[in-house]
Amino acid sequence: MASRNPDADADVAETTKTTEATMTEMADHPTSPNGSAVAYEDEEWTATRSVDRRADLAVGDTVVFEKSFSGADVDTFAHTSGDTNRLHLDDDFADGTRFGGRIAHGTLVSGLISAALARLPGVVVYLSQDTSFHAPASVGDRFTAECEIVEDLGQWRYRLTTVVTDDDGQTLIDGEAVVLVDELPTAAAETPEAAE
Repeated sequence: MASRNPDADADVAETTKTTEATMTEMADHPTSPNGSAVAYEDEEWTATRSVDRRADLAVGDTVVFEKSFSGADVDTFAHTSGDTNRLHLDDDFADGTRFGGRIAHGTLVSGLISAALARLPGVVVYLSQDTSFHAPASVGDRFTAECEIVEDLGQWRYRLTTVVTDDDGQTLIDGEAVVLVDELPTAAAETPEAAE
């Protein structure tokens, strides 16, 4: 069923093409380091974790994910989310604000927490997230999300501290997450990457 807005229909069609192209491109990318067959990787991203098996998860275990956000990344997120605040998109406008330039969306940057959690061993189901924003994220910077298990809640549920820092080590975002870590589906567990 077509919407009443032809521009919206064109946007949906373009987004669908982009999603299909992205999935085709990502199919050629390796899965996570250390044998996780859940998350795709990219040569510009860095991910590490302290354990490789779901059965070994315990308090103190960590997972770290690093990535930069370009102006194009911020533009794409604005278009996809509909958050077109000029602070994120217009250099001249942003230069006159308290931030002195364009900044990335806080929700885009906090998405790195989800990206880190996706690299835990197993299939991670996000149950909750408590987030505080402390400083702006400059477009073009490299950001690091680190999550640490601080409590085993039982039945494969864990509470983790979550922190995102910038190139200078400044804390931009912190909080806590609760996740459920399921087993990998049988087909994924049998991939060569998972066997390594």
